[in-house]
Amino acid sequence: MLGTIVNAAAIIVGGSFGAVFGSKLKERYSDIVLKAMALSVLLVGLKYALLTNEMLLVIISLSLGSLIGEFIDIEGRLNKLGENLQEKFSEGHSNLAEGFVMATLIYCIGSMAILGAIDSGVRGDHTILYAKAVLDGVSALVFASTLGFGVVLSSISVFIYQGSITLLASQATGILTDQAINELSAVGGLLIMTIGLNILGITKIKVGNMLPAVFIPVIYFAFVG
Repeated sequence: MLGTIVNAAAIIVGGSFGAVFGSKLKERYSDIVLKAMALSVLLVGLKYALLTNEMLLVIISLSLGSLIGEFIDIEGRLNKLGENLQEKFSEGHSNLAEGFVMATLIYCIGSMAILGAIDSGVRGDHTILYAKAVLDGVSALVFASTLGFGVVLSSISVFIYQGSITLLASQATGILTDQAINELSAVGGLLIMTIGLNILGITKIKVGNMLPAVFIPVIYFAFVG
């Protein structure tokens, strides 16, 4: 749970600072810091991508998982959910609610949240969640400068969501073998790299539609094992 606690704390600190002092922060400073964080995300993703011992399985997982995610249109459905929630809360002109909903969706939906929480629960490795904490803290500062303390409240959602995945993963150590974890991490690492590329504006890949790829190595080794 340490990684999730650090992640939630980073959002609280960054969001609080942004809500109080954000209006004085020049855009060029926040922009360069976000890009620096994107490069860090690329490094974390590369580290995990290189864990693979089954290159073909990673390729098949990405291809098949992306097809499944595109068919379901995970990212489109999540975006629609976010739009509906924001429309609902914006009727009352509540900046607090809008900031909470938007930040919750951004921080909870994605491969870093899922893979990081799993890695934290299964191996006690909090590297991904630490990297996510820095990224979330910086972005919380930027978001809170316009949306206020609602962004800070999203830390509660992050704590509950990632903490639940971590606890579930810690109970599934018998199912998640070392081989499965390595290949799951490799696939997740590539998705994390994609997040970094998207933040830098190099690509516009629908990472959400690729999320099913993370679970294919687990299914594969469950049958093979």
